[in-house]
Amino acid sequence: MLETLSLFLGIWLLFLLLAIYYLSQSPDGSVGRLRESVSEHLSAESRAKALMREMLSENQYQQLIKFGYLEVPSPTMDNRVYRIPGGGGLVKVYERGCAVMELCLQPAEPLPDGDVVVMHKLMIEANEQEYLQKANHFAPGIISLRCQHL
Repeated sequence: MLETLSLFLGIWLLFLLLAIYYLSQSPDGSVGRLRESVSEHLSAESRAKALMREMLSENQYQQLIKFGYLEVPSPTMDNRVYRIPGGGGLVKVYERGCAVMELCLQPAEPLPDGDVVVMHKLMIEANEQEYLQKANHFAPGIISLRCQHL
């Protein structure tokens, strides 16, 4: 019984190693798709982080690091603040410190989180009305309440 189990585990391990080797190779024999994909992802993330550092003030960047969100004051409405999450999610809108709505606006193609933060910031500052027209609006907390019960 022990010999059969050892043989089975050995064959399974050999199969697993062959699968990993196959996935790591591209058709021309060079280093594979998996490694290239991971490398491209890390490169995109580092470029996004560098762009974000360039576009945000030191205080804004520290706020994002410390609290996980960036607050952008409305350029047209006093007492309105847009809270942009650093790790994806809905943009929360506050007026006089009270949540009034949540906004969903996503790029057509996936982007690194840093690029999405910069996208929201620039869109709000450049043309707040167009930003609001393009975004899907939700009552504050309604999405997170729905998710908690799933």
